[in-house]
Amino acid sequence: MKYILKFLALFLLVNFLTNCKHNPLDVDTSNINVQPIIFKRLDKDLLKLNPTNISTESIALQKKYSSFYGRYISSIINNGGRVNDSSYNQSVFSFINDKEMNHAFKDVQSTFSDNDIELLGEELTEAVKRYKAFFQSRKTPKQFVTFMSGFNYNVVYVDSTIGVGLEMYLGENNEFYNMLQFPKFRTRTMNKDHLLSDIVRGWMISEFDNSDPVANNLLNHMIFYGKIFYVCDGLLPNTNDSLKFGYTTKQLNTCKENEKNYWGFFVKDNKLFDNDLKIVSEFTTDGPFTRAISKDCPPRIAMWLGRQIVKSYMEHNEKVTLNDLMNEKDSQKILSKSKYKP
Repeated sequence: MKYILKFLALFLLVNFLTNCKHNPLDVDTSNINVQPIIFKRLDKDLLKLNPTNISTESIALQKKYSSFYGRYISSIINNGGRVNDSSYNQSVFSFINDKEMNHAFKDVQSTFSDNDIELLGEELTEAVKRYKAFFQSRKTPKQFVTFMSGFNYNVVYVDSTIGVGLEMYLGENNEFYNMLQFPKFRTRTMNKDHLLSDIVRGWMISEFDNSDPVANNLLNHMIFYGKIFYVCDGLLPNTNDSLKFGYTTKQLNTCKENEKNYWGFFVKDNKLFDNDLKIVSEFTTDGPFTRAISKDCPPRIAMWLGRQIVKSYMEHNEKVTLNDLMNEKDSQKILSKSKYKP
């Protein structure tokens, strides 16, 4: 009995130590204070404009939304006009009074209640708290805005503002998506469930823009996006990978089951160091599958593998913080020190 008890104690100790394995994404946010995120609804405010109040209301909108309003008018709704141009009134009214856009506005209002947007703000507040814990010296966005873009933009991050085009999340069967002939692989993720992860990923891509001109090869893109998705793991710990990557459950399982084979494909013939952007895009852009590998291979497979490499790197280098990771520009160093072997 004495030996059995010793064995049991040893087993419990090993099990405890195993479960206490270093987790770089485990962070305490109890002492992190951030203002609760409240989305300003430009999609609603824009509809309040009419010929009798546009002068005074436009001034109020510029004050409320700061420089983002001017960017919205000149770039996002893509009518070319500026707030101070003589064509401003006509530009705005042609957008909000367009028959199809007016219908789309109604779809947005019926799909997204104020409570939906409040809940989104609460979820995003938690992500921002975790961001502040990981990146203490970095600034967070100053405002969060919902808007309509004429089906041009999902998420934008400009002038310290995160903006979300709500008409891009009306559900895959929305009639406008069929009318605009959006492909099925794209509309499948154009719904409320994917909104939070799209916002966080879009924010992170803008925050850590891949602007290194020295090593513009496949490995560089793979590691960059791997870092982005790894940070998203840290900011959205309760969000399923299928939402973060925009995969179906079947696609996600395919990645896991074939990880070794997919990695072998890239290692062969030094594909990792190919700097032909056309080839790079085959493995990093969206689609029904990765054509260069097989019809069963999920799209953007280089991004998923990149996340796996980065995850291995962080697990094997316990002193590296998330901030250190994002500041490390040497993709080959990350790969080498990751000890990645699927």
